[in-house]
Amino acid sequence: MSSLQRFGSSHETLRSEDRPLITGRGRFTDDVSLPGQVYGAFVRASVGHAILRGIDTSAALNHPGVLAVLTGKDAEEAGMGGVHPAPAPKGRNGSTMASVPFTAFPGERIVHVGQSLALVVAETEDAAQDAAELVVVDFEELPAAPTVAAARAPGAPQIYPHAPGNVSYDWEDGDAAACERAFAAAHYVERVELLDTRVAPCTMEPRAALAVWDEARSHHTLTVCSQGVGVMKKGLAEQVFKVAPEQIRVLTYDVGGGFGMKTQVYPEYPALMLAAKTVKRPVKWCASRLESFLSDTHGRDGILEAEMAFDESGRITALRSKVWYGIGAASVGVVAAFTTQNTKNCLSSVYAIPQIHVHVQVMFTNAAPLGPYRGAGRPEAIYMVERLLDEAAPKLKLDRVEIRRRNMVPPSAMPYAAANGQKYDSGEFEAILDKALKASDWSSFAARRRASEAAGKLRGIGIGCFLEVAGGMLDETAEIRFSEDGFVDLYVGAQPMGQGPHSTYPPVVAAHLGVDVSRVRLHTGDSDLIPTMGMPSVASRSMMMAGSALYVACDEAIRRGKHLAEQVLEVGAADIEFGAGEFRVPGTDVKISLLALAAAARKLPNLPPELAGGLDNRSKFVSPSMTFPNGCHICEVEVDPETGVVRVVAYTAVDDVGNIMHETIVTGQIHGGVAQGLGQVLGEEIVYDESGQLLTASFMDYPLPRAADMPPMTVLHHAVPATTNPLGVKGAGESGVAGAIPSAVNAICDALGTRGVRRLDLPFSPARVWHALQQAAGA
Repeated sequence: MSSLQRFGSSHETLRSEDRPLITGRGRFTDDVSLPGQVYGAFVRASVGHAILRGIDTSAALNHPGVLAVLTGKDAEEAGMGGVHPAPAPKGRNGSTMASVPFTAFPGERIVHVGQSLALVVAETEDAAQDAAELVVVDFEELPAAPTVAAARAPGAPQIYPHAPGNVSYDWEDGDAAACERAFAAAHYVERVELLDTRVAPCTMEPRAALAVWDEARSHHTLTVCSQGVGVMKKGLAEQVFKVAPEQIRVLTYDVGGGFGMKTQVYPEYPALMLAAKTVKRPVKWCASRLESFLSDTHGRDGILEAEMAFDESGRITALRSKVWYGIGAASVGVVAAFTTQNTKNCLSSVYAIPQIHVHVQVMFTNAAPLGPYRGAGRPEAIYMVERLLDEAAPKLKLDRVEIRRRNMVPPSAMPYAAANGQKYDSGEFEAILDKALKASDWSSFAARRRASEAAGKLRGIGIGCFLEVAGGMLDETAEIRFSEDGFVDLYVGAQPMGQGPHSTYPPVVAAHLGVDVSRVRLHTGDSDLIPTMGMPSVASRSMMMAGSALYVACDEAIRRGKHLAEQVLEVGAADIEFGAGEFRVPGTDVKISLLALAAAARKLPNLPPELAGGLDNRSKFVSPSMTFPNGCHICEVEVDPETGVVRVVAYTAVDDVGNIMHETIVTGQIHGGVAQGLGQVLGEEIVYDESGQLLTASFMDYPLPRAADMPPMTVLHHAVPATTNPLGVKGAGESGVAGAIPSAVNAICDALGTRGVRRLDLPFSPARVWHALQQAAGA
């Protein structure tokens, strides 16, 4: 067995990306350098909220090696715009979203600590950073509202005048009156209020960019670590520089983690592009880890209230929730969608819930902007539902397993129309529950608890059943070209960043076209090459959408091939069939291989317009609906009551991600999602003080989990193919988070409940756990 085989795979299948990355031959943005390049350093706001009186750049400009210092005035004179969020549907009572664009530099107001105020460009990185220290910012500090609670408190500081009460978006969904009737008639109602802590994405590779201006062509090139160059180019061309798309090229090479955070057009990128145009030289910048904490979009950040109604048998009759999200100081990308639709779409989960109503208020805060972060609104829904079930079970005199079992949607109900508007096409939720119970040895937990108690530890076990939506934008374009050197070239917008498309797309295409996988090449990360509508790698959609688009493009190549083979083989297209990489006439030895036909088609004269490109084609896949990855995770923990330290001692995950294209990758995706979910549960939290200063701006203060903190994991698969795409896949990128947060919290609460702790919010850090135990003991 190869030493490079990935942990977690039951097959000897390697990812083709791994060897160059783990042997130091990856090419990340900061590895790219150009002759004559200079360096940028950003001057950042030192306060959370202030009136910006002025910026004195004179000392910095006189510093040796400095070429330019750019501020908001330069961006304004250049006519640069801001990047606006995606349009939001009408809110409550026909209201509209109050939005604030992402801009290179602020206008008259500083709205969060770390906001970029100026850019110093110098011959060396050290000179740029030293000169940045010489820029003098004149400001009048104002009271800040850095948290959701502060922003919605009576008399809170008003961040933007066009968003009264700091409410950016007020939205609801569902039949409130029907829900109210169900609650009025309920046998029992359970309620929870939960804190969904703000977290930092903490990608291994910090953000970086290299901007180039070509004066002769009036053309920008931006090399940047992104999750998709197409959306980056579109935002820069249409909204920031207001130029034709052909005047901007965006390049992305290897990406060291994204998690949703690297989707956005950040303020630094257009600032660097303007700087390159100003000094007529390439300008490079790479964020420090401090800058990442200050200026990367954060994730989560919500206050979650929910209540669930039950009848006498313990069946759910209604669910309603009220959620407040803190989106920071700007409206970024699809923030309106992931704070509303993503949460709403997951509220029914794997359960039959007749009535669902959700009300969301999206709040501006004096914090770094909120962006999509692995799960992006989905884990919040699952967290509410699973905590409600755990809390309700003992009051209804039901076992935690039984309350879930009796409310699950059965396979016989598929396709199932959920009350939140989703239509589940497939799923075997109870079978997955049973598989997880068996694999986790749930029935023997009592003995393990007694052993832990004998050793002075508290032990708990928790379940997290979930169903989430995947796909996001439900159309995707891909392109296939047959090159003169005998290769099949694939062009997609999905960007590799750890999910392994180089190991999944080529085999799918090779199998469908009947060619050797070594003859298939994948091209990504160049906005001049990918389809204009190629979407980024988000929403667990890469295989579901881009993979399906490639499959459709293969079908189109085969369709075209039959018409082209008609001319080459001199038989009617209806008499030609395709299989094993060949077009052939059944019952004869008349045939031609796909690759040979692609070469021959280039020489065919007088082709009709629809066949002028030979087998080459650009095809679109439109999905009729989202897909619904689901599963059951079971977490087991030990708590040291003397120190408050929580240790995850066992973890079982059973996931239905539909058909599995590459088990090593799927298992790795689940591992990664679980790690990020457990990180939030055990300690990760972005903390601002009341003035808006960031208190957790390094890994000394922000406890990112380490490998030793992760438990031994049993990952099993229960594949029920999706019926809504040709590959039958459902998506695997975010499932781990959806299962980890509720199962871990339920496990810790189960352990702490043996000592009388009734309520504790995220995060379950040692100090907070110890304090809760002391309070319960009356100490």
